[in-house]
Amino acid sequence: MNPIFAAALEVEHVVRSAGFPFCFIGGVAVQRWGQPRMTADVDLTIVTGFGGEERYVDALLTSFPGRLADARDFALRHRTLLLAASNGVHIDVALGAMPFEEHSVERASAFAISESESITTCSAEDLVVHKAFAGRDKDWGDIRGIVVRQPRLEHALIWSELLPLLELREDSSTEPKLRALFAAKQW
Repeated sequence: MNPIFAAALEVEHVVRSAGFPFCFIGGVAVQRWGQPRMTADVDLTIVTGFGGEERYVDALLTSFPGRLADARDFALRHRTLLLAASNGVHIDVALGAMPFEEHSVERASAFAISESESITTCSAEDLVVHKAFAGRDKDWGDIRGIVVRQPRLEHALIWSELLPLLELREDSSTEPKLRALFAAKQW
């Protein structure tokens, strides 16, 4: 099995056994919804809410080594826990608490990675929101791939989740860029 999927499956088993609400985002979800590309790590969101994050962080640190000497403190300060799978693949865990993150986890579904195994990824629409909000060049490339492979994206859902996030960040450039990308697809 691909080492990235093996690491994701290891994480899936741990967080599912713990009963944590979660889904994979990032490059692993791109493999499902967009143009497959190389990815070096596993990204996921675990909905922890605000307050009580220690429980989630401590549970994960008992199953996976931290990539920083102060991984616990870093996670509690920055809401990102940096871990490593048993095969050495990096795992980046976002400690989610925003309504969008909760909705993304609620809409997540199984993605078969072998005949007998699956992992839980966010929806294609939620992946567009994650990628547009991150806004790096590779994210825009991923969005283009998603738009090509998923011609029936629910644009209303994307806008209902993305626009409040952009407003919080006072971002006026992402919306027109995404609208132009969607319009270009309407050939």
